[in-house]
Parts: sequence; structure tokens; C-alpha cells
Amino acid sequence: MLGELLAADVDRLVGPKGRHNPDRAAVRHGTQPGRLTLGGRRVGVTRPRVRTADGTRELPLPTWEAFSGSELLDQLTLERMLAKLSCRRYAVGLEPVGSQVEQASSSTSKSAVSRRFVAATEHALAELLAADLSGLDLVALLVDGVRIAEHCCVVVLGITLDGTKVPLGLAEGATENATVVTDLLADLRDRGLEVTRPILVVIDGAKALRRAVTDVFDHPIIQRCQLHKLRNVTDRLPDVLASTVAKRMRRAYHHTDALLAEADLQALARELDRSHPGAAASLREGLAETLTISRLRVPPTLARTLRSTNSIESMIAICRDHAANARALARRPDGAALGRRRGGPGTAAVSPRQRLPAPASPTRRPGRHRHHWHTEQGGCRRLITAGPPPNFHGQRDILRVSLLTELGPGARR
Repeated sequence: MLGELLAADVDRLVGPKGRHNPDRAAVRHGTQPGRLTLGGRRVGVTRPRVRTADGTRELPLPTWEAFSGSELLDQLTLERMLAKLSCRRYAVGLEPVGSQVEQASSSTSKSAVSRRFVAATEHALAELLAADLSGLDLVALLVDGVRIAEHCCVVVLGITLDGTKVPLGLAEGATENATVVTDLLADLRDRGLEVTRPILVVIDGAKALRRAVTDVFDHPIIQRCQLHKLRNVTDRLPDVLASTVAKRMRRAYHHTDALLAEADLQALARELDRSHPGAAASLREGLAETLTISRLRVPPTLARTLRSTNSIESMIAICRDHAANARALARRPDGAALGRRRGGPGTAAVSPRQRLPAPASPTRRPGRHRHHWHTEQGGCRRLITAGPPPNFHGQRDILRVSLLTELGPGARR
């Protein structure tokens, strides 16, 4: 089939073989061995050549130009690897092309697949970090940090009016410090992100994140992650009391009236003052910012997504899942060796022939937080409430109007 397509291209440029045409603009110029992409592999074929009638230059064949490039092969490799097909088993997922062609094919070894995957992901990451953001109309921004091996990465996720979640950027640093986060948000601004209009920013409560957000955005409205606050409070309580306090906090967070919700939480803090002052102080810290969603009167289906940083942590969990088969990264310029222990980074490089243990699976702490899960990395993995996924249809401008109302007439730009 491929030979027939190439022959048809030659006939269109030169004309039928064996028929003399004095006005022809090109002539056949023999054949040459080459390689093209077929079924996720590189296959050697003999391609015809065509040159101009005066012999000054060679003319390209459209079919050969389409199949000879490696872009299609890189795309297929990336898709199969993201589907968790390992480098060693890459050949199992290829399309059948016949035993004779398969024996003569190349670029299917684990080393070749790994090199293409690394190059494709580096290119995709570079495109992500340089993408133009001027066309995005965001209503919410989520900022969180994730620790991978010995590196701490700050990730930013945006949510548009129609509910689309868009990864905006990431930055590497030793910790979630204000300098790293500020530089990351400033880079988003330089790439065209609108920072003058009101926007809801969901963070986990780190002071560095809050400071960076207020430095870059003109009118940010902070929503503290309610799941992080609930965990911070109950971690300071004994198990017998933690479940009761968690239930009261969830009930307050789901109250439709923000004033009543704040009154309930303040009453709970007063009750904890005598026996557990540390938990009471943790509850009072940033209490008003944990009720921003209630104060804005955001609809329940939309509030279900914006009351916590679960959306960005879900994206991080997907990245961890795809990186489960990674082995030694110490010799790579973009990362150190993966951790050997659960819950802590490793200090020694891992041999390329040595398999790493399976990544830490979500574990449940007995007796507390019955409505969400924690992992060894400390992330919340389930929303507070159950139900269908959030639907933004019909709520297109509700959040935007609520943000403008919260800030007052001075923010209407």
C-alpha cells in the first residue's frame, strides 16, 4: 500500500512511466533506502527519488514527507507511556504489521522508547510553561505545593467560567517560600494572565502562598482549604474527641449562612479553650477565610469544588500515578533519585536494575476524618461531600458577580 502511494506521487510529478513528455518539469532519479514511521515503529523502505528536469534540486514526495518524520512516533510513544505501558513492554502495544516488517523495524527498544518519552515530555513541559494566558477568563485559581523525591514544586491550576481546569505553571524550590511562589505568579502575569480583576484563590493556608498572592493580584479573595483546616485541628485532639469536632466543623462549613457558620465555629473554639488550647488556636487562625465560599453564596455544586484544594491535588495524584514506574533519576539533570522509604526522600541513587517499591497507597487513619482520606504525603484525597461531579452549566457568572459584590464598587473594572 505504501509503495503504491509513493508511486502515485511520482506519477503526479513526472507523469506515467514509459511515455515521453517533452514539457515535463521533473524526472525520475532512481531510488534510495530510507526509514519511516509505521505502526509505532521505524521501518526501512526503499523510496523513489524525483528531481527537476534541469537537475538543480530534488522534489519532495507528499507521502514520504508525512511518514518519514519522527513527530508521529514521538506522539504515539507519549500516549502509550501515559497509558502506563512500560518501556520494556512497549512492543506489545504496537499495531501488527507482519512478521517480515517487524523483524526489520527499529526504535522499539526500551532505551529508544525512554529517550523519545523524555524528549517529548520535556517539549510538552516547555510549551506549558511558555503558553499564552491572555485568552483565559479565570474565576478561580488554586495554588499548592507537592514534594517529589527531594524537590518541592509549587503548582498553579486555573478554573475557567465553563469549569475547565487548566494547568498554568509550576516552579521548583526547596520549600513553598514566598520568593518561589511570587516569581511563579509574576511569570503567569507576564504571560498574559489577568491580575487586575477579582479572582478567587484557593490555598492550603501557608503564609508564603497568601503573601505571594496578595503581592501579585490586585483584588484576590482568599479561600482557605477547609479540609486542611479540619485536619490541622483534629490532629491536635485525641481520637475520641477528634471525630466529634470534625462533624461539627463539617456541619458549620456546609451552613448556608456564613455568619451562623462563623458563630458555630467560634463557639466550638471556646469549648476547646479549656482542655485543648492548641486546637482552639488552630481553629481560630484564618477562620474567616475558610468561610469565603459561604460568604459569597456560591451554589452548592460549585462550592463543592472550590471549598478545598482537592482539584489541584487530584491533578498531582494523577502525576504520581503516571510516575509510579520511574526508577533512577539521580543521573538525570532534572531530578534526584526517587525516595526509598515511604514518607521520606531517599539519599542514595537507585541502581537502574533495581526495582523500587510500589508508591504509598492512600491509607485511612482509624477513628477520624471518616469523610476523606490522607496519604503519606499529607494530601486530602476526597471531597467533603458526596454526589455527582460539579456542573458549571447555568452558573456561568454567579461566581464573578459574587466576587464583585464582595469587593464593592471599586473593583468593577
